[in-house]
Amino acid sequence: MLFSPWNDFDRDYYGRGYGLGQLRRSLDDFMRELERPIASGSSSGSMMETSWPATNFYDNGNELLLCAAVPGLSEKEIDISCAGNMLTISGQRKLNIPDGYTPLRQERGDIQFSRSFSLPSKVDFDKCSATVKDGMLTIRMSKAAEAQPRRISVRSSQ
Repeated sequence: MLFSPWNDFDRDYYGRGYGLGQLRRSLDDFMRELERPIASGSSSGSMMETSWPATNFYDNGNELLLCAAVPGLSEKEIDISCAGNMLTISGQRKLNIPDGYTPLRQERGDIQFSRSFSLPSKVDFDKCSATVKDGMLTIRMSKAAEAQPRRISVRSSQ
């Protein structure tokens, strides 16, 4: 039997297409996991991730809406600030180990994060609100009057 590297490695003993194809799929899954925004922490301290929390940013003409996934964080652990046209979300969660217990497994660690967003228009900060519910932070920002869209009526000239 003649050895063919592309065909023979792409099949297992029974001729099914596993070999390199399965390896390729596994590597693709691995790369997708690397691209997924996650917070990472370590037992020895906290690390900062710039892609966490995962966010969606919307504009409906009159208002900007930013939704951020912040599972496990309360309103006391989140800070929102604005300077100029930059909105910054930051926060910190400390791991709480119950008194008298020794950690045997620690998959969740301390989290410290900070993320900034350039606002596409002026915002009236007196009309802004932020809520956190079920691990979702929702920030509603009303646009300043001069930044809101206006209609210009068209008339016929005769």
